[in-house]
Amino acid sequence: MSEENIFERDLDQTVANHQTQTPLSFLAWAASVYPDKAAVIHGDKSYTYAEFDTRCRRLASALKGRGIGLGDTVAVMAPNSPPMLEAHYGVPMIGAVLNALNFRLDGKSIAFILEHGEASVLITDRELSPTIKQALDEIEHEIIVIDIDDPLVNSGELLGEKDYESFLDEGNSDFRWETPNDEWQAISLNYTSGTTGNSKGVVYHHRGAYLNALGQIVVMGLNRESVYLWTLPMFHCNGWCFTWAVTAIGGTHVCLRSVDPGQIFPIIRDHGVTHMCGAPIVLNMLVHAPDDVKTAFPQTVEVATGGAAPPSAVIEGMERLGFNVTHLYGLTESYGPSTFCAWQTPWDSLDADRQAAEMARQGVRYPTLSEQTVMDPETMTEVPADGESMGELMLRGNTVMKGYLKNPEATEAVFSGGWFHTGDLGVLHPDGYVEIKDRSKDIIISGGENISSLEIEDVLYKHPEVMEAAVVAKPHEKWGETPCAFVTLKPDAGDVAEANIIGWCRDNMAHFKAPTEVVFGPLPKTSTGKIQKFVLREQVRGD
Repeated sequence: MSEENIFERDLDQTVANHQTQTPLSFLAWAASVYPDKAAVIHGDKSYTYAEFDTRCRRLASALKGRGIGLGDTVAVMAPNSPPMLEAHYGVPMIGAVLNALNFRLDGKSIAFILEHGEASVLITDRELSPTIKQALDEIEHEIIVIDIDDPLVNSGELLGEKDYESFLDEGNSDFRWETPNDEWQAISLNYTSGTTGNSKGVVYHHRGAYLNALGQIVVMGLNRESVYLWTLPMFHCNGWCFTWAVTAIGGTHVCLRSVDPGQIFPIIRDHGVTHMCGAPIVLNMLVHAPDDVKTAFPQTVEVATGGAAPPSAVIEGMERLGFNVTHLYGLTESYGPSTFCAWQTPWDSLDADRQAAEMARQGVRYPTLSEQTVMDPETMTEVPADGESMGELMLRGNTVMKGYLKNPEATEAVFSGGWFHTGDLGVLHPDGYVEIKDRSKDIIISGGENISSLEIEDVLYKHPEVMEAAVVAKPHEKWGETPCAFVTLKPDAGDVAEANIIGWCRDNMAHFKAPTEVVFGPLPKTSTGKIQKFVLREQVRGD
């Protein structure tokens, strides 16, 4: 055998045979192949791919003209609308990093993110001005503020120096952006839901965004005829990378500012929507919409859902309406979905309940994720594939984040042993499908949003009459899960009602994080005084 690898001899990597993988190339391709095709629809306004590309270039040029460049952060606070979608291209075109903000957060949380991410520019929708105004009052550094004055909105204050369309006028439509030199370069910054204290800043790179976008195309069957309805917030893991995936195949983005069945059904019918995503609450909302709101449509709409698995009744209801549901799993740290419940032909013959049981499993890895398994987090050995042995779900691949911004300790810990530790506990089935059984950090997933039980407990402990508190997830027909608080009052406490506790939480945190139920009484504990949350979970589930 030859000692020399002949395949490395005189075969060098050059610009001719190696280019950085970036989702920005998807827009350049779509604009050249389908210049006159509808790329973005928003209300009665429609942009072709040529126009979409031009607007993104003007945004990039305008930002560069303000001194924004490599490594600078541009934050966007907006519902699903053209400016938010355009920012996914225009911002990284100049090497800047997009920080799409969760508009459901309160002003204090937004202020923390703007400070921690060192945002140089904030593009914000006027409808969200009350929250942004509070945030701007709390931040200490200078920031350029640009308003989105959406014609579909007639409320809210203008806080910036000019509106978005005027800002685009500063840019050059012939602006030439350059491919990043390194696909490891940061493309976006997304914040977790603060499951242990303040939110962590999750950094994505161009390669991961490129690959996960392609993964969505494969898993959800997107093609040039696809029409994607934005029921999933674009701020959520950059819209699970569908912001780039739909463009990659020349599909059409249909923007939607708010999830309203009264709008969704007519849009599906009128625009021929083929794909959409959302938490189980969105599915439940459509199934239980009034009959006079539901509209028939001839096509089957592919729906991807994450979070808690939808009940079988919801799946059946969606199928009757013309939807086909696929269950996904993922985290902010994995660019959104990394795992999906791949349908198997033998399941076709199963009854509805058995099919729902199969679909409730999180499933197998995306083709664009290198490895996935369930391991003992202490020994880092794979658990038996028996559907019973519990371990932690581990991921490995190019669609795992770069790490946590300014938090090397947390980054090192979550990557220990050469795997990404999801923090979710589950089992490995004989067929290789994984199933999540519990959440090691007690995360509550309500309406697709992660809520930290620790954050709620911290607020509860600040109540003047509360001695002890514990929060767990309680199944909820509409939201999937909601926080249920167990509270022990101080011995000298007065008459404290459930409404008082819930109101206290709503006054001190984002409303969607507040518990929907409060149970008063002593808390179960171990001999060492640790609260036994598993007992509380069994109680709320009726186990």
